[in-house]
Amino acid sequence: MNNKFQRKSSSARRRCFYLAGSFAVALFLPPFSSAGRADDAKSAEITLVHKERSLQPGEAVLVEMQSSQPLQNLHVEAFGRQFPAFPENGKMVWTGILGIDLEIKPGRYAMTVKGAASDGSSVTARKYLQIIGKKFPARHLSVDEKFVSPGKKALARIEAERKKVNAIFASVTPEKIWSGRFEPPVPGKVISEFGKRSIYNGKPRSPHSGVDLKGATGTPIRAPNAARVVLAEDLYYSGNTIILDHGLGLFSYLAHLSEYLVKEGDRVKPGDLIGKVGATGRVTGPHLHWTVRLIGTRVDPLSLIEILGERE
Repeated sequence: MNNKFQRKSSSARRRCFYLAGSFAVALFLPPFSSAGRADDAKSAEITLVHKERSLQPGEAVLVEMQSSQPLQNLHVEAFGRQFPAFPENGKMVWTGILGIDLEIKPGRYAMTVKGAASDGSSVTARKYLQIIGKKFPARHLSVDEKFVSPGKKALARIEAERKKVNAIFASVTPEKIWSGRFEPPVPGKVISEFGKRSIYNGKPRSPHSGVDLKGATGTPIRAPNAARVVLAEDLYYSGNTIILDHGLGLFSYLAHLSEYLVKEGDRVKPGDLIGKVGATGRVTGPHLHWTVRLIGTRVDPLSLIEILGERE
């Protein structure tokens, strides 16, 4: 990672720590119990803390939950989605990551913890998150017109690819494959930020759902964390593309490669070489586009780096 990115990341982490201190909330809840057992003194108690850079669209939120008893399972429901949690410390400590999608409107949203204790009794708790608005700038790009107004044949291909990619993002591998913090797949600085409203050849299109990282053609691309390769092929808009399944509904989408060095079904470790930077698909020059999807939500990959880095 170059020094410029390191300085930016360090500064971002300091901002993250401040914001986390502002928003992190410890919730001490009364004993949970199943129906008919409200007076059972052995029912589980849970403490909940959440940490984030900010409570805004496009942010990942780390949720840490500690139980007074081991739990069989636990998940968090928010924004109309169910986010898995994973156990640590003998199922007494659980961690989940929520995604605040790019299109979430400002407002008060419920975050509900649900699970089961070792005796089978239900565990549930609720907290509210106040999401504040965020204005994303626009980016104006000039590209080959075929990527703005595709022909009939291209539209059929685009639709088939859209369904295939969406089906991947809709799947949830029950295994947690990733561990520790995430690292940028290339060392280059960010040249186009997450969430920018994209205008191609003067025509508005979907917002930028990832970050663009600087890199010359042939720059090595490394796995940002452990994963299973679930797609490695040429797509109309994103060119040579790799999708990594990190488990528990968390995916990395890496686009515009000059070549990929892995195939579908491969398992990769953090830092493994998986491809090379290129300029394939709808681009104005060589770079790496990195998207993160979490249970279908579009979140800034840099927010994922920050919240997991704070745990170290």
